[in-house]
Amino acid sequence: MEKLVSYPISIIYYLSFLLTLVIFHPIQWVCFTIFGYQAHKKSVDYLNFFLVGCTRLLGTRWTFQNRERIPQNVPLIFVANHQSLYDIIGIIWFLRAHHAKFVSKKELGSGIPSVSYNLRRGGSVLIDRKDPKQALPTIKGLSEYIEKHNRTAVIFPEGTRSKTGIPKKFSENGLKILCKYAPNALIVPITINNSWKMTKFGMFPLGLGNNLHYTIHEPMAVSDYDFPTLFEKTELAVTGSIHNL
Repeated sequence: MEKLVSYPISIIYYLSFLLTLVIFHPIQWVCFTIFGYQAHKKSVDYLNFFLVGCTRLLGTRWTFQNRERIPQNVPLIFVANHQSLYDIIGIIWFLRAHHAKFVSKKELGSGIPSVSYNLRRGGSVLIDRKDPKQALPTIKGLSEYIEKHNRTAVIFPEGTRSKTGIPKKFSENGLKILCKYAPNALIVPITINNSWKMTKFGMFPLGLGNNLHYTIHEPMAVSDYDFPTLFEKTELAVTGSIHNL
């Protein structure tokens, strides 16, 4: 029944979603070209505010637990499990104070209104997952960027989305580079639950009435641990709170 009801609602949702992306593409261009980083950042924040609003059409609720744990004005590395594109929308809007920058696959860097422009201009980095020689120095550049500007790198160590919510094994390579070249950063493990249910039927129709729940775990200073210990503690924090309700 949910799937049947979702067909017309999903059509309305996608029309709203795509219209929002199209409207904000020139807004981003104007903000970045004329007014610079801060104005562009604000335009991206409100783009994602409206994208979150679009999901309300699907009956989606958003819950962020323990946001007060995240420190201000220090370089951060958000490490989260990955279940759908809605993971990203939530982080950008609800954690907007921390200037999140993403490690994304290069395919997202062109052809998508608003999204591709932000990835190219907003401080995120695009990597070719088939070419480690390109990926590692690119991530190194992001590390140095967050270290210099007290901003936040976001990495999904699973590499690809989990379509069932069950976490995949974490890869250490990208996180290791981030930690090495941002030694003053704090790692903030984040567990995301129920995001996969948005696309449990595929991209169309979409799941209805889901509560996307983000749990912020205790931050850990990169300098306080050797990397193997830090990696293990981070993975356990993230995966230990994943559930499939």
